[in-house]
Amino acid sequence: MLNKLLNYSMSETANPEQIKKFTFSSNYAVGRGLPDNLDILIPEQLQASYSFYTWPSSPILAWFLWENRIELPNKHILELGAGTALPSIVAAKCGAHVTVTESSLLPKSIQHIKHSCQLNGLGNNRVRVLGITWGLFLSNLFKLGSIDLIIASDCFYDPNVFEDIIVTVSFLLDRNVNAKFLTVYQERSSDWSIEYLLNKWNLKCENVDLSSLGLQSGINVQDLMQDHTLHLLKITRK
Repeated sequence: MLNKLLNYSMSETANPEQIKKFTFSSNYAVGRGLPDNLDILIPEQLQASYSFYTWPSSPILAWFLWENRIELPNKHILELGAGTALPSIVAAKCGAHVTVTESSLLPKSIQHIKHSCQLNGLGNNRVRVLGITWGLFLSNLFKLGSIDLIIASDCFYDPNVFEDIIVTVSFLLDRNVNAKFLTVYQERSSDWSIEYLLNKWNLKCENVDLSSLGLQSGINVQDLMQDHTLHLLKITRK
């Protein structure tokens, strides 16, 4: 089962919380000390804001990282707009050093990310959590150090923030010339496009084929997508 409800709790002073378990597996071992199976616990708050819920794009990105986990050990990965941080936690469990970020304007969301990491036994030696707001060049953006991979899931949900995301990614790719940006997005309108912004900020994009995602574990990618149309993009400097 891809994910299931493990626990449910409620208090008079907090939103109800449920814990989902996401199980990642493979039909063959990759070796090098990497896990063959992985259980990740993700807390979600019911009736809370969007950043407290694991949207369908997040498991897709997490599965892509899982199936390419042989490339992750000792890499520095930055997740933008992490929400419940499922992809970051998978990457950290597979040996990456991860910086997980959410908007600095959402302190409760940042605290929730820390909760997710703690629930999965991840300490500061493997994961750090920072506030970074797309389009704003504040101090935390300059504390990131060298980055190998930038990731994001379902950040392109509102055209009003598209350029803020692209500007931030462009800045980071300028500072990390060998890095790339992987993002999974949910198709919500055929009228929405980032092509103009990519050209404006001298970036190029290619679609990554998802048709074989999950086959290593006997999972149908359509089950992962939950009847949504999802795409994985790789964005790099031209």
